Amino acid sequence: MSQKHRQLHLNAFLYGTGHHEASWRLPEARPELNLDFNHVLQIVHTAERGLMDSVFLADGYTGRSNKLEPFTELAALASRTKHIGLIATVGTTYNEPFHVARKFASLDHISKGRAGWNIVTGSASAAHNFGREEHPEHSLRYEEADEFVEVVKKLWDSWEDDAVINDKASGVRIVQDKVHTIDHSGKYYRVKGPLNIARPPQGYPVLVQAGSSESGKEFAAKVAEVIFTAHQSIESAQEFYKDVKSRLPKYGRTPEQLKILPGISPILAETAEEAKEIENRLFDYVNKDEAVRRLSERLGLDLSNQPLDEPLSLEGVRETGEVNGNKSRHQLILDLIRNENLTLKQLINRLAGARGHFTFTGTPLQLADVIETWFLNGAADGFNVMPQIYPAGLDIFVDKVIPELQNRGLFRTSYEGRTLRENLGLSRPANTRFSFKAAR
Repeated sequence: MSQKHRQLHLNAFLYGTGHHEASWRLPEARPELNLDFNHVLQIVHTAERGLMDSVFLADGYTGRSNKLEPFTELAALASRTKHIGLIATVGTTYNEPFHVARKFASLDHISKGRAGWNIVTGSASAAHNFGREEHPEHSLRYEEADEFVEVVKKLWDSWEDDAVINDKASGVRIVQDKVHTIDHSGKYYRVKGPLNIARPPQGYPVLVQAGSSESGKEFAAKVAEVIFTAHQSIESAQEFYKDVKSRLPKYGRTPEQLKILPGISPILAETAEEAKEIENRLFDYVNKDEAVRRLSERLGLDLSNQPLDEPLSLEGVRETGEVNGNKSRHQLILDLIRNENLTLKQLINRLAGARGHFTFTGTPLQLADVIETWFLNGAADGFNVMPQIYPAGLDIFVDKVIPELQNRGLFRTSYEGRTLRENLGLSRPANTRFSFKAAR
């Protein structure tokens, strides 16, 4: 597909009162509505009105985030929406393939083909909630995740597409010869199968991945159909885009089979000055002491006595190779400090805006220029939109930015299909059950 006819893909990352960590402290914010389904539904309806491809719920198994469990929430949203894709994070390290295969198949059936799975390996802090003494080492987690996804795909494929016939005349509901055991026996999992629900409408829900480490990029090239990634500059995004796309041929894949969506976290207003005022208000509400504590923990340095307005020194910092968690985000922070000579205050404020994703403050027209530049210059196939303030930030994005992108011929004016795969331009995968004999 030529650059001229490529179309942007846009996902809305749902996140409470907004992606700025201080958004909940704004006078107009309503943090008490984070568990209110109707409030979330209104936000999702805004994204669907804007013809966005999907909404995304991040998830984990630790902390005090006070948010709804994603399968429950997305199943409810599926019944009240028609077109928009519904993507949930589910980790592989602290789950079993059968459970995950069944839940995503159910969500895909409920939504009539709009489900997506953001595949992560999980965070270190979750280990003690699952009876484990420690989090598995980074490369081993990805090796385990690779087999996990393989098993899940086999389970989805354990039912042939035409296994369910519900033939009243013959009295046959399910053709038994078209439902198969998978008999998987691997290094990490032993699963007989079959799954106890028919193959999902999309074949597989859309497979999404968010890691940008070396292991993460290789895993994405093999498995993912969409990547959520974080970059602070177009140059970094271009390098990542070229790197990951170049890995696809070894797995028999083409560039069009993988959509790369960097995060973009905007503060928008009618004028740049008004947008900057909103940014300054948010910064005033940031808990600086808590931010310093988190940074100290991440970097392995005590920053409590570091002056806020002096450039940071990285002497004694924990390097990325020593991290058994989110390596790519750790490296991003180190690069920010090294490349931009940031003060502690500047770094705190930069990370407060979206935890390391690209932040933007300005007008809708200016943001459309940035999006177009990245899209047309090998940095992105679209964006993971992360408003720093919800719902107002998504409202202005849908009402002002999307029409401008449509005017430039960069974004759809109607949904192309009924499923998330169709809207992303991804083909429905064929059933691979005949390759089961090649399993480990």
